[in-house]
Order: sequence, then C-alpha cells, then structure tokens
Amino acid sequence: MKPINPELQRITDRIIERSAPSRKLYLDNMQKAIERTPDRNFLSCGNLAHGFAACNASDKNTIKMMNSANVAIVTSYNDMLSAHHPYAEYPQQIKQTLNSIGCTGQVAGGVPAMCDGVTQGQPGMELSLFSRDQIAMSTAISLSHNMFDGVMYLGICDKIVPGLVIGALRFGYLPSIFVPAGPMMSGLPNKEKVRIRQEYAQGLIGREELLNCESESYHSEGTCTFYGTANTNQMLMEFMGLQLSGSSFVNPGTDLRHALTDEAAKQVVRNSSQNGNFKPLFEILNEKAFVNGMVGLMVSGGSTNLTIHLIAMARAAGIIIDWHDLAEISKAVPLLAKVYPNGQADVNQFHAAGGLSYLMGELLEHGLLHNDVKTITSDTLKEYLKEPFLEGDQLVWKDGITKALDDTVLSTVDAPFSPEGGLQALKGNLGTGVIKISAVAKEHQIIEAPAVIFETQQSLVDAFKAGELNKDFIAVMRFQGPKANGMPELHQMTPPMGVLQDKGFKVALVTDGRMSGASGKVPAGIHMSPEASEGGPLGKIQDGDMIRFDATTGDLNVLMDEAEFAARPCKAYVPGDYHQGVGREMFSGMRDQVSEAQLGASIFKFEIDELEAKNK
Repeated sequence: MKPINPELQRITDRIIERSAPSRKLYLDNMQKAIERTPDRNFLSCGNLAHGFAACNASDKNTIKMMNSANVAIVTSYNDMLSAHHPYAEYPQQIKQTLNSIGCTGQVAGGVPAMCDGVTQGQPGMELSLFSRDQIAMSTAISLSHNMFDGVMYLGICDKIVPGLVIGALRFGYLPSIFVPAGPMMSGLPNKEKVRIRQEYAQGLIGREELLNCESESYHSEGTCTFYGTANTNQMLMEFMGLQLSGSSFVNPGTDLRHALTDEAAKQVVRNSSQNGNFKPLFEILNEKAFVNGMVGLMVSGGSTNLTIHLIAMARAAGIIIDWHDLAEISKAVPLLAKVYPNGQADVNQFHAAGGLSYLMGELLEHGLLHNDVKTITSDTLKEYLKEPFLEGDQLVWKDGITKALDDTVLSTVDAPFSPEGGLQALKGNLGTGVIKISAVAKEHQIIEAPAVIFETQQSLVDAFKAGELNKDFIAVMRFQGPKANGMPELHQMTPPMGVLQDKGFKVALVTDGRMSGASGKVPAGIHMSPEASEGGPLGKIQDGDMIRFDATTGDLNVLMDEAEFAARPCKAYVPGDYHQGVGREMFSGMRDQVSEAQLGASIFKFEIDELEAKNK
C-alpha cells in the first residue's frame, strides 16, 4: 500500500487549515454536549415515564436499569416509494436483535422521503431540495428527548441521506450507523430505456409504450438501479465509514440483507458507552473522511447533487469544502467505474463485478484514500476491503476481490477509463458552477454557439416539438436556483437535447438549476452561482449571445466586451404562480434564507456562519 498521494494530502491539509476555527468550535460544542446532555439517569421520573410508557414490561425494566444501550431508530419508511418500502419491517427486526443482546430500541421518529422520480417535471419537484433540510430538522426533533445511547438511521435516497447526516452531526456525540435497504433487481437495460425515451420525445411511439418501458425499469422495491443520487449516497456512506462494509448494494428481501441489518444493530451497541468502546459520530466524520467521500464521488462518476450535499454536510461538522476542492480531487484521481449514465451497467452489475470493496482496495493500494480514519467498525479503512457472506446462518466477512470480474464496468488505476474523475468546476463571466463530464464524449466537451433563453422546461420541449431547435445552440435555463423556485432537477429537457445531439447538432445546457445523478451525454453547466433571480449573470444573457463552454478547462464565458456585459441590466425574476400550490407557499421562509448552491443551498447557520458573523 502506497502512502497517501501528495496532491490529496495537499488538498486535505488545505481543508484542515481552512476549517480549523469552525471545526474546533464544532468539536468543543460536541464535547460540551457530551458533558451537559442528560442521559436517562438525569431525566426526572416524569420524563422517563413518558419516554418508555408504551414499552413492554421487559423493555421498561431494561431502560430503567441504565446499564444497557437504548438505541434510537430514525426511519424514512413509507410504502409508496420503492427504496423506502423495505424499511417497514426493519424496526421490529432491530428491536428483536437488540433484545437478544440485552438492549432496547425505540423508533424515535420518522423523516419525510420524497422521490424526484415521481415529481420530475412537476410542481412538487420544487420542494425536493428543501426536503433535505426539513429531514435534518425532523432528525433533530426525533432525537431531542435524550433517551438514547446510539442511533440507527434508515435512509437511502436523494435528499434523505444528506438530510439525515446533517441532523446526525448535530447529535454527533452519539454513536451512529446508517442502514441501507439495497437496490431493486435489474430490469430493462439502460440502453433500451434511453432509446425508448428518445423515440417518445420525437413522437415515434406513444405514452403506453413509454409507460411500459418505465414500468419495466422501475419494477419492485429497492432503489433505482442506475447510478444516480440514491446509489451515490450509499457509496458515500461506505467510503466515509458509516455503513457496514459491502452492505450498500445487497438486494432487499434477501437473507444477507436481513443479516446485515441485525449486525448493524449489534454494531451500534458495540460503539456505545455502555459497551466501553465509545465511538461517537464526530470522531468518524472528520476532514479526512470527507476527502475520502469526495474521492469516491470522483472515481465512480457519481451524482452532481452530492457537490451541493457534501458542502452542506461538511458545514454541519464545522468543515469547509468547496467546488474547487472537488475539481482538484477530480484531477488527482482517475475514473474507475462505468455505471449508467456514464456506462451501460447498473449497480447490480457493478456490485457483482467487484463493487465498492474492489474500488477502495485499488485506491488504497495506490495511495488515493486516507486509510488512517475511524469507521463504525475499526480505526482504519482497510476493513472496507472485505465483503459480507452467509455461511449457514452465520454472517462472515471475507477479503474482497483484487481483480475486477468485468473490465467494462471496473478498471484499474494503471489503466483507468479516464485519467481524471468525473467532475469539473466551471468559472468565467457567467459565474461559478459544475459539470459532470464522465458521460460526455470528448468531442462534445467544447462548444461555442449562440444562446437560446428559456425560463421553463416546457418552453424548451415546446420549441423542440415545433422544430425550432434544429441547430447548434446553448440552452440557458435560468431562474431555477434555490431562491427562485427551490432548484428543481431539469430532466424534462434531457430526451429532446439528446435527440438533437444525435442528429449532429452541437448543443449544451447552462443553468442555475440541477440535473443530478442522471446527468448524461449532453454537456450541462449546472448550479450556476450567483443565481439569476439574485442578479446573477445568467439574467443578463440574451438570445443570440455567443457563449463558449469548455468543459476541459472549466471556462464558461459569454463572448462580448466585459464592460458592455457588466452594464447590461439583469432581467427581473417574476415568480408568477410558481410559489403557490402543492404546498410551495409553505416553503417561502426557506426560499428567503437559503444560501447559494456553492455554499450548500442550505437554510442552516452553523459554526462557520457564527464565526463569519463575528468577523463582519
């Protein structure tokens, strides 16, 4: 195993130095919380009686004794969404496992879980990003009773895991473990799904054929099988040491999945103070853990949503990271995975080919991950090179493979799919943003073309259907930022723009909105900051302005005299009825106080914000 790569060490040292004041304040706050937070010994008799009133007699006696762990379960279960449906049975299973080792568990609370797949292109999508911070607050409410010695977080999809992590970090003095549910079995191949979607966009097939396609793709409980935000979250939890090794992509309903959930319950007890091996969350999620997470994002070509969520999660731990850190890490690590949308394989194929244990082993061998980090199970990352298996009814971990079983899905550091990772930071007179380049062919990574302005997805779709977009152009989709309308994902545009690119036109997208883990073959400059509704430069662009978009260097500029562009007025944002309906009016406070995308698009004020306020 090589020592840590010098460039990764340099970036890590820079993050540590930059974060030192806010990280110290966070750690001080966590230490004070350990000292002042009442355990059950300090609850009044009335407090305690309310806390276990609904428990059975045996659990009441165990909780009264104080010397056994009482574990909180925070769950994102609902039975409409496929990824969360498996969690229905988890609380009862976890409680039985805890009882078997003399401990107790209680469902401390539930957090909302919405699906971007259901709300895509719909008004409800404008609540999606804000749901992350709502989940964090729901987590805080769940844990506010101070009845617990550890926490198990049941969450898997887009905003749920980041929200749970943010909430968990504010209770970082508690031992914590994240418990996945796994992906659904493979359905319709991704290449076929793309073909059918594009045929529908061209009017070649009808809605019935499209619905059949989507139903065959998303067909059972579990996460969607493409490498979008949900499965990127699961990768991240392993790379950062918060889930059991090899647990991310085990399918729901299997004996192995059941055994891993039992083991997670036992592990959180092992980390409790009652067990004498106290390991709180704040000791695990430090600067090196976040760098490991960023490496995992780049090496696997993961979701661009995490470029926002990682920043917000890190700030909750007093750690300051930014898009330039991510871009520099992307240049320091190669792309070793080809999983849809930057390949044809799904996560089940990825897992079968070697999965995360192979990836981590390859990276550690070449000094591209920090090994000296605490995890939920050990004090180094090497434990994550092992895979879980069942021998009879016994769960065992064995060394993972060191040679990938499918070299079209997983590669090596010496012969990567790309010498750099999947992300580029964007800069220029149009602001700051990011682009996921892992799925964009090299011949499409540089484009110079006139702007065509859109302010709704439907207006682009209508222009496409009318034949107005059969040309080279860069679509500027503005007024889609967090303050404008909650920063929805914009995948309604993906099929028509993919069709235009296939016809030979040079096309790209620039937006202050999101595209997420399904960002694909069309170059998309996303998360542009400052956003247009706040006077950002996208609000100054006019139809026909020439834009040069160079994803290889990260340069994104309108080609005109700088003084003339600076003097041009910014079009005012008119929300119309976008802030009413499906509950959007209830989120006006979040829109008012949300930070810009490059700061995590968060409503929270944590240690770094306190320090910045004092320094002003």
